[in-house]
Amino acid sequence: MTAMLQKGWKQAKLILPGFLVCVVIALIGQGIARFLPMVGAALFAILLGIAAGNTFLNKEVFNAGTKFSEKTLLEISIVLTGLTLNLGDIVAVGWQGVVFITGQMLLTIFIAFFIGRKLGFGRKFSLLMSAGNAVCGSSAIATVSPVVGADTKDKGISITIVNVTGTVLMVTLPLIAGAMYQHAVLPTSALIGGTLQSIGQVIASAKFVSDPVVEMATVFKIVRIIFLVLVALGFSRLNTSEEGKLFSRKSASASDGGEAGGKAGKKFSAGIPWFIIGFFLCSVIFTTGVVPPLLSAGAKTVSGQFEIIALAAIGMRVKFRDLVREGPKALLYGGLVGACQIVCALGLIALLFR
Repeated sequence: MTAMLQKGWKQAKLILPGFLVCVVIALIGQGIARFLPMVGAALFAILLGIAAGNTFLNKEVFNAGTKFSEKTLLEISIVLTGLTLNLGDIVAVGWQGVVFITGQMLLTIFIAFFIGRKLGFGRKFSLLMSAGNAVCGSSAIATVSPVVGADTKDKGISITIVNVTGTVLMVTLPLIAGAMYQHAVLPTSALIGGTLQSIGQVIASAKFVSDPVVEMATVFKIVRIIFLVLVALGFSRLNTSEEGKLFSRKSASASDGGEAGGKAGKKFSAGIPWFIIGFFLCSVIFTTGVVPPLLSAGAKTVSGQFEIIALAAIGMRVKFRDLVREGPKALLYGGLVGACQIVCALGLIALLFR
């Protein structure tokens, strides 16, 4: 027992410096976001993390803590999110809503992956961008990154680009909805809730329109988040190495060499990551109605805080050289995907919500 305690204390001392730095960065990011709520704390946290991690906090002593925050806290955050999602919301949007969301997500995944490959990005980065834009931004990228075996660089840059794209769309979509639908509740909610990357961006964007749009757009967004489990399961069947066919699962396990690839291969063999199972089970439990409102509210708060801390950690582990090399092309990538999402959403809305 004493040996275990000593080992635990030693591990805690390694983690603590980096963890505390990430907490401070997250708090600063949230403080700035109070003055610029349209941008959101997530983007500020990762940008501040990138700035600090490449300058005065670029020290070995913080590595263990940032790695812990990036991985463990984000996984716990994803599980806790399940305690706020009611599977009954799928019924609330009706069959047209479910078809719209399914179609929009599938088109976004396909288009984002296609554009990424045409721009010369690897399979893993393209899949991260696909998930981030199709489902729920940072959380989706964090969820699928261990499934596809992505490294910290790809994770950090994809989260940054997805958040930047979402911030631009957050202001743009209410203008498009006004021109196309005169802010009618159902099509406007579908456009905003079915396109924007994070739930915070959905709420902020919908507030530009009306409270009924806020409520309905949030339901559309929640259904997309519920579908995250299916996206992760689908991605787990893919070959994420650069060799072989994308849908050749055997090839992924056998041919993907490096550290990330080895982890991906093990993940295919081991099955579904624990936090995906936890997320789904928590959603089922919440749907039964046995979770007290206070517990659900607490889970939402803790989950949100853990996510911001984890994003600060991801930023700390992204290097300027990677941003300089990939940043401009990645911004073009994000812009093209965002434009395609709008076009797809307008087309599906015209077909399904006449």
